[in-house]
Amino acid sequence: MSRDDHYVKKCPECGGINLFWNKDKGEIICRDCGLVVEEKMVEFGQEWREFDGDDADKRRRTGAPITYTQYDKGLGTEIGRKADLYGLDGKGKSKFFRLRKWQYRISTAIERNLKLALAELKRVSSFLKIPKSVEEEAARIYTLAVQRGLVRGRSMESVVAGALYAACRRHEVPRTLDELSESSGIEKKEVGRTYRFITRELQISIMPSNPADYIPRFSSALKLTPETQSKSIEIIEQAQIKELTSGRGPTGIAAAGLYVAALINGEKRTQREVADVAGVTEVTIRNRYKELLDKLDLEKEIKKTKKRKKGEE
Repeated sequence: MSRDDHYVKKCPECGGINLFWNKDKGEIICRDCGLVVEEKMVEFGQEWREFDGDDADKRRRTGAPITYTQYDKGLGTEIGRKADLYGLDGKGKSKFFRLRKWQYRISTAIERNLKLALAELKRVSSFLKIPKSVEEEAARIYTLAVQRGLVRGRSMESVVAGALYAACRRHEVPRTLDELSESSGIEKKEVGRTYRFITRELQISIMPSNPADYIPRFSSALKLTPETQSKSIEIIEQAQIKELTSGRGPTGIAAAGLYVAALINGEKRTQREVADVAGVTEVTIRNRYKELLDKLDLEKEIKKTKKRKKGEE
């Protein structure tokens, strides 16, 4: 109903012209008396019903959303499927393989690269349990790197790991270079070097990692209580105020904060256990631990916990 219809139509009950069209119900209603003047049943939904997934795929007029995790963004077509071979004769099979071969030949070098690289990216993402949104961002970064020729002269796996690490940093998903190195089979230095090169060339702005982002994962692996987790975040926030975190690795700060918080709350965890979970050395934890004790005056709280435990015994 157009705007002009509001002035032409009148309510037969009260004679008012203050009419309203409810799009959801397809009704013209008088605002003054509430009478349904006219019913224009307009169906805004689908005009068919689906009973199973195959039936819905055949009738649906739109496909899956565009995604960077596929080399053609999900918009390409594949000539035939291997399941179709069973219904073909000899000539049909030879034609099928010939068309598939030519489809591969006419694909560009970028498409062939993306087909292999995105499969590797999915494997690493699955190994590290990375969310789909981060995987999508990593695929977008890698696609941009390929289109600008940044992959040339570097291994595909190292660029995939660098793009994934950059996506994790942008979305504040705590994953370390050691974890990416282990999952991709590339040396840690090479992953870090490729990550810095990609972010510089693509002008991706990334904020420094926050040590507090690693606390929930490390705390869960060490089976610490929520009180210890909260206390470690509080310690890290105090360290950030006093600028103790600048120039130091976030995982080392997180591990030391968690170790101190565990001592304060009477949950004994060895430096070796914390170091294994955080992927740092015991020396790093000891150094950060001493800095936190000296600058934040945490030694008093640890002594109180020890006295309380002796009193309980």
